[in-house]
Amino acid sequence: MRVVRLLDTALDPAAELARFAAAHAGAGGLVSFLGQVRGGEGIEALDLRHFPPLTLPGIEALADSASARWRLDGIAILHRIGEMPPAAPIVLVAAAARHRRDAFSAVDYAMDHLKSDSWFWKREKRDGAWRWIEPRAEDGADLARWAPVT
Repeated sequence: MRVVRLLDTALDPAAELARFAAAHAGAGGLVSFLGQVRGGEGIEALDLRHFPPLTLPGIEALADSASARWRLDGIAILHRIGEMPPAAPIVLVAAAARHRRDAFSAVDYAMDHLKSDSWFWKREKRDGAWRWIEPRAEDGADLARWAPVT
């Protein structure tokens, strides 16, 4: 089971995880990661923009790639777009597998690719002004850990 969705409305992580877990009751491990908008330091909002012809197909390809690398019973990648306040959920990645290590690896892989090789442009509203957020060097280093499968 592969679930990939872009959401322009609120993401309900508890409901999504419950639905995913129920669909994979036979899995030995279910791992998830929830990313949320950082708060503090004057941050008022985060805005995620995207290019529709690339974004959803790119995330679908990422889910397929993770499924090809590890033995998964299922993977879910749900990502918000639009403007969000601090503490709002941005991304939920979950993987179900017979064995926990496959699920952990798949979620880690998906998040590194979403952070570094994604199809989103981010801007942050801080102290009343918007500014674009550039990728960090650490994001590229995280992505480099995943050598192509040969």
